Amino acid sequence: DGVMSTPAVSAVIRKQKANGGFIMSASHNPGGPENDWGIKFNYSSGQPAPESITDKIYGNTLSIQEIKMANISDVDLFRLGVTKFGSFTVEVVDPVADYMELLENVFDFELIKTLITRPDFRFKFDAMHAVTGAYAKPIFVDRLGATSDSICKGVPLEDFGKAHPDPNLTYAKDLVSIMYDDEAPNFGAASDGDGDRNMILGKGLFVTPSDSVAMIAANAQTAIPYFKNGLKGLARSMPTSGALDLVAKKLNLPFFEVPTGWKFFGNLMDAGNLSICGEESFGTGSDHVREKDGIWAVLAWLSMLSHRNNDKKVGERLVSVADIVREHWATYGRNFFSRYDYEECESDGANRMVEHLRVLIAKAKAGEKYGSYTLKFADDFSYTDPVDRSVALKQGIRFIFTDGSRIVFRLSGTGSSGATIRLYVEQYEPDVSKHDMDAQSALKPLI
Repeated sequence: DGVMSTPAVSAVIRKQKANGGFIMSASHNPGGPENDWGIKFNYSSGQPAPESITDKIYGNTLSIQEIKMANISDVDLFRLGVTKFGSFTVEVVDPVADYMELLENVFDFELIKTLITRPDFRFKFDAMHAVTGAYAKPIFVDRLGATSDSICKGVPLEDFGKAHPDPNLTYAKDLVSIMYDDEAPNFGAASDGDGDRNMILGKGLFVTPSDSVAMIAANAQTAIPYFKNGLKGLARSMPTSGALDLVAKKLNLPFFEVPTGWKFFGNLMDAGNLSICGEESFGTGSDHVREKDGIWAVLAWLSMLSHRNNDKKVGERLVSVADIVREHWATYGRNFFSRYDYEECESDGANRMVEHLRVLIAKAKAGEKYGSYTLKFADDFSYTDPVDRSVALKQGIRFIFTDGSRIVFRLSGTGSSGATIRLYVEQYEPDVSKHDMDAQSALKPLI
């Protein structure tokens, strides 16, 4: 039907050893005939094309003199099979098959099935009328035995049912209402427009993406067969909280802090330096593909829960999402984290604000007091890729304090609708007695 998730495209490129692939999608933006649509090119290892390739593509656009069009009749996208036009072949493939096979090699599906089919376990997956609707039934219902009512908004619609398929507390509010109800299921999750992002919920509990990737990494070797021999390394985008750093330190693993953008993870994976990575913007993934992967993150959490509950008899209290979260905080401390988005800001004003911040960091000195916080350093984040030595400059303005707290500013996009300014605030809290505080309360002095 012309429907395939972004991580599944990555999986197919890798399995079929393709030169690359085009993904046509609205991603997490409002989609449909009246709204957004984009074309993305992924390269031969299934990763978003690196700048070394996109720069050459752009270079070619400067010298194109003519465009030649082939007269080829429409292919029936609703039927599997091969259509030939002379020496040119079009094959319509099952969007789920290669991806499902890969996931079966990553996870213990039989163990997950024992959890999902328990009479005392319920879960809810919200596909948001987006692409993972094509995957939810074959994977969760047909293969893992979930009841069909476990899936909501499971039919992909070209305009996402006139909604915004962003898996967060604002746009996935139907799922949030279910998970915060007195009769909430044990586990809830959602994915976005093109299937590469995710949101994880327990009963009355939202797991931040920064915490989620750290908790998956901490439990991966014991709960996910793909990682049974250990992890190669961990990485996060710069704005993402430092929770993952603490796991890397405890497990004695290589750790990388990269600019926002999944292509930076791909180089590290191809070089064999990285197993699990994530972004605070609801993207989590591993080196099984070269994209963030919403379904993978959901299965990772189901693996953790099934591993912890494997010996529990029906009627015994099950280990919950909240138990895993609180145990993690007790071991590593909690990174309170919040992000503020200021959208459709006037571009000139946004650029002036960033220049003002650059003046401030140029003057900033270690030891200066900001309220009750002492500055360790302030900078404009830059990154040198350890694999190809490429350099990315001006990736976000950081104020880092001596207790590990951070304030980060990023200018994200300066399109026709104006600029988006993102403000990230983080504070590390080792005191277990404070771990159940509301994040906004805990962060108030810093905000």
